[in-house]
Amino acid sequence: MIYLQLFLSYLKIGFFGFGGGYAMLSLIQNEMVVRHGWLTATELADIVAISQMTPGPIAINCATYVGYTVTGTVWGSMLTTLAVSLPPLTLMVAITVFYNRLKDNPTMQSALKWMKPMLCGMIGAAALIFVNPSTFIDWKSYVIFAVCMAATWFKVDSILLICLSALAGILLYI
Repeated sequence: MIYLQLFLSYLKIGFFGFGGGYAMLSLIQNEMVVRHGWLTATELADIVAISQMTPGPIAINCATYVGYTVTGTVWGSMLTTLAVSLPPLTLMVAITVFYNRLKDNPTMQSALKWMKPMLCGMIGAAALIFVNPSTFIDWKSYVIFAVCMAATWFKVDSILLICLSALAGILLYI
């Protein structure tokens, strides 16, 4: 039963997670933490951090890790990865078939125009979820976060920033 619930949850996330992985994070948090209680907010924050550092799309990486964490099996990982990938794949095939007919359609252009603010809101909601005090472990996490934000402002190389953050986490938490 857990496999079916996971599949349906990630299928829903795949269908309604417009805007990419970061926009999906609020949906993932709602399904996995709030609705089903399969994960704690801290566990999800850890999974998201690992998903960001792992090569590949964050939504697929997150689905893979959540599937394994919830079920404890590779089958759970495969199932959630398939479920989150299936809707965008289906939509992209459909859009590709009709793209030339719809690209200049005023209704389609209007729908895409109105999606942009919604996507910004979803990404903002995901950011607020992970800045919530209950998802940060302690003051050291806030320090790492603040230093990373400042370094981003000064355009520090992203890969260097990830490596230094990992090193800081190891030094501060082990």
